[in-house]
Amino acid sequence: MSARADSILEIKVSLVGIRPPIWRRLQVPADYSFWDLHVAIQDAMGWLDYHLHEFRVVPAPRRRSLRIGIPDDDAFVGDEPFLPSWDIPVARYLKRRQSTAKYLYDFGDDWNHRVVLERVLPRVPGQRYPVCVAGKRRCPPEDVGGLPGYEEFLRAIADPTHEEHESYLTWVGGRYDPDEFDPQAVRFVDPWKRWRFAFLGESDDGQPEP
Repeated sequence: MSARADSILEIKVSLVGIRPPIWRRLQVPADYSFWDLHVAIQDAMGWLDYHLHEFRVVPAPRRRSLRIGIPDDDAFVGDEPFLPSWDIPVARYLKRRQSTAKYLYDFGDDWNHRVVLERVLPRVPGQRYPVCVAGKRRCPPEDVGGLPGYEEFLRAIADPTHEEHESYLTWVGGRYDPDEFDPQAVRFVDPWKRWRFAFLGESDDGQPEP
């Protein structure tokens, strides 16, 4: 079933390389852009949108993936260009069940996510979208050092005798439960407001930053 503009995409987003798995199931409007989806993934996963990101999709009949994200005016000659994510509809590439994309967040820690279109659904009257309908486990802390750093972080906070136990707990605010996640607690921001904050310097209330 292909998506119509007034339908809903149910998408599963999973962090790659972590066991037990960390994942979210989102329902987003079918007219979302990849920028909109980026913001929804950030909010649902628990990332703080401190770093760059990109999507990669492979449109048939091409074999080479497209990069979708924030265009880089300072890119080197020969670098693969980014398509601006706010101009590219998600439904152009995630058209049918099991269509996939890759989402990379933080080009230093390299958090790779697998994005899968699971279903195309009718919009529920009165329901606000996007919505997180399910998920498991808390995402890693920002700037923890990628997968190796996260594994060391988990070892340290689980072992009171570890030399970094207290410093890691202080760093994350005193406590961190890797199994903690409540989909009903997820709150989404307006993706256009996030865009204006990121590129125009406006605050969350729509007023310019001082």
